[in-house]
Amino acid sequence: MKLYTYFRSSAAYRVRIALNLKGIAYEQAPVHLVKDGGQQKTAAYQAVNPQMLVPTLELDDGTRLTQSLAIIEYLDAVHADPKLIPADPLLAAKVRAVALAIACDTHPLNNTRVLAYLRTTFGRSDEEVSRWYENWTLKGGLEPVEALITDGPFCFGDQPTLADICLIPQVFNARRFKVPIDHLPKILRVEATCQALPAFAAARPEAQPDAE
Repeated sequence: MKLYTYFRSSAAYRVRIALNLKGIAYEQAPVHLVKDGGQQKTAAYQAVNPQMLVPTLELDDGTRLTQSLAIIEYLDAVHADPKLIPADPLLAAKVRAVALAIACDTHPLNNTRVLAYLRTTFGRSDEEVSRWYENWTLKGGLEPVEALITDGPFCFGDQPTLADICLIPQVFNARRFKVPIDHLPKILRVEATCQALPAFAAARPEAQPDAE
């Protein structure tokens, strides 16, 4: 398998965690989202992923999958162990709810291209963009998630799920942009539990070959 990735992409980070948890070997194909005006915008990469986003997972037969949650659902269907989406329908719905709260409600508003658009098109200052980022990270994301997850050690029970896979990259971003999260004890507990696992540690942005 080949993963088109960028070391700081939250979505690519999710897929790296999932691949590591499943013990699936993969090749990394870095796509720099800033350098050269954004390598994802080239015609060559647009032929790989028409959305010009990462990640893209290329299977051994050449099939390409896009969108991190769709990729992870595929991996969970074809590589059963460990299960990332619980078999129990009620628990699966709760896991997906947290994953979607982060991937669909929080992350899109704080995506690099959105922040750049605020600066360039609307002329917003760095301070205003930082306030935007913090608001949607906390009020639109981590604070509601804190109320949705259980007392652990992971988001839901004693093993990592899709919820943890989505949460950890968002926490990384919060720390990177100095968003205060000390008032979120359940999330801090999940962060510590996950980062103690080799699969999560190996997926961290600073551990990637294209890290800067």
